[in-house]
Amino acid sequence: MITYQEILKQYWGYDHFRGIQEEIIQSIGSGKDTLGLMPTGGGKSITFQVPALAQEGLCIVITPLIALMKDQVRNLRERGIKAIAVYSGMTREEIIVALENCIFGDYKFLYISPERLDTEIFQAKLRRMKVSMITVDESHCISQWGYDFRPAYLKIADIRQMLPNVPVLALTATATPEVVNDIQQKLAFKEGSQTFRMSFERKNLAYIVRHTEDKQKELIRILQKMQGSAIVYTRNRKRTREITELLSNHQITATFYHAGLNNDAKDIRQKSWQQGETRVMVATNAFGMGIDKPDVRIVIHMDMPDSPEAYFQEAGRAGRDGQKAYAVLLYTPHDKMNLSKRITDTFPDKDYIRKVYEDIQYFFQMAMGDGLGCSYAFNIDEFCRNFKHFPVQADSALKILTRAGYLEYTDEQDNASRLMFTLRRDELYKLQEYDADIEKLIHIILRSYTGLFTDYAYINEESLAIRTGLSRERVYEILVMLTQRHVLHYIPQKKTPYIIYTQKRVEKERLVIGPEVYEKRKESYAFRIKAMIDYATTEEKCRSRMLLYYFGEKDGHHCGHCDICLKKHPSGIRFGDYLELKEEILRLLQEGALSTSELSEQLHQPTEKTTSVISFLIAEEIIRSQNGILSI
Repeated sequence: MITYQEILKQYWGYDHFRGIQEEIIQSIGSGKDTLGLMPTGGGKSITFQVPALAQEGLCIVITPLIALMKDQVRNLRERGIKAIAVYSGMTREEIIVALENCIFGDYKFLYISPERLDTEIFQAKLRRMKVSMITVDESHCISQWGYDFRPAYLKIADIRQMLPNVPVLALTATATPEVVNDIQQKLAFKEGSQTFRMSFERKNLAYIVRHTEDKQKELIRILQKMQGSAIVYTRNRKRTREITELLSNHQITATFYHAGLNNDAKDIRQKSWQQGETRVMVATNAFGMGIDKPDVRIVIHMDMPDSPEAYFQEAGRAGRDGQKAYAVLLYTPHDKMNLSKRITDTFPDKDYIRKVYEDIQYFFQMAMGDGLGCSYAFNIDEFCRNFKHFPVQADSALKILTRAGYLEYTDEQDNASRLMFTLRRDELYKLQEYDADIEKLIHIILRSYTGLFTDYAYINEESLAIRTGLSRERVYEILVMLTQRHVLHYIPQKKTPYIIYTQKRVEKERLVIGPEVYEKRKESYAFRIKAMIDYATTEEKCRSRMLLYYFGEKDGHHCGHCDICLKKHPSGIRFGDYLELKEEILRLLQEGALSTSELSEQLHQPTEKTTSVISFLIAEEIIRSQNGILSI
């Protein structure tokens, strides 16, 4: 039987595993449920790809990152390994072909998004697949106490019931101890499961906070001083365009990226940046997940993220090649106020949430007791204008109502284009006046989708363009024309969300918004906000050590190269060196009084440095000296 090391050498050319990779592989390979905590760039993919290749059957990889799916499928295929992905935007025919390949085609990897797990087609095909293991990437998304909770992840437990003897490997780069416990519980880890943690410390990454009154001026100064590829994160879409223009005006090549761009624009900009044609990517947090560019030298945050998890993951995209890199947060006193305001914006008063619920009923003219199963396109701007709400708070109220189970408020990116034929099939075939383009498009639509004469089907214009050889603009033009001629009804992808009623309308006074939905989540969110503010405002704690402590690493040491560690301490030495020595001195004196010479011997540090710290601690009355004997 081929060994794990032989597989690693054969397909990846490496002689040895890194860090905790081999321990994770041995655990999941022996059939145990396994949780691996590895920082960004720690080599997570090896931990499931190697054991999957060592055994018969298919490895199902659940991930929300379409860019990562495409990237890893391409890399595996280049190595001669059969892999396939299923994600939103594929036609029904494409999905069926992909899943059939997983049953009959001897495929080793199926990458799939969590939203597709409870579809009828996937579950029907899953029963016929020979599955060796399930990998859950970004597994922190399953925890309601995590920073990036996604309800679709909760469906994974149902898949486990269908595959009771298949082990699960959960992977994440950001999880607090509380979230770690939640992952294991929600994924129904079995007795004997194992957890492996790799230190989240990034020794090559220097964390820096710059206090400035002019962030744009500081940004230009940093990028002109430093060389190399960069990412600049900002809070909203408008700022990405403004900062890109600012950089271009200073002869710094830049492009911008956010969720509102179409897929073609995203791919072009990402490729330009990854290939080094563009130096700086200015982006919202929509950019970066699953993007593997190892030589990013600096990540700059113009606005503060609302959690250490988000900051750690985004900052961690710098220096994945192991070379020196920087993570810089630009901070002004206004940031603290803005960040604190997000708590009330994200968790408005319950009375306000009830008011939004009632206003929604009037907006849709919903009678008491009606609504269950109804679905409506929802224009939040129109709603807010009509009922005098602010969009941010209204959006938050609707998300809380979703968690409470009264409705589903879908994200705008989930609303794909739809169409349904309004003519009967026999009437459609009687029409002869179509030109070649129209005939070809109708033919491909009928082959690609089912049920088109009785209900709307979700379609993908890009896929139709590729299949027909027409441009995307021509496909759109034909579908609009056929709608005007009442041949079909085409609803292009909308930028507005949908609201789906999951319960009948009730009186607002009877709404139950429990502590699991509101108070506990608000408390957890406020804790993350406070941790982020503490990180930005501290003047005497190592930045790296603060982040490590947040993630449960209590025994971390001072990094020696963040802005705190490098600044001068009043004792005359570097702050990081002072903090290290102070801790060690107090630890030794806790065990008993020592003379200055005895203490110096045990510290193993230069005498001049030790004397400086001891003198400072005596002057500050942290320790005392009596007849040459030091004590606390």
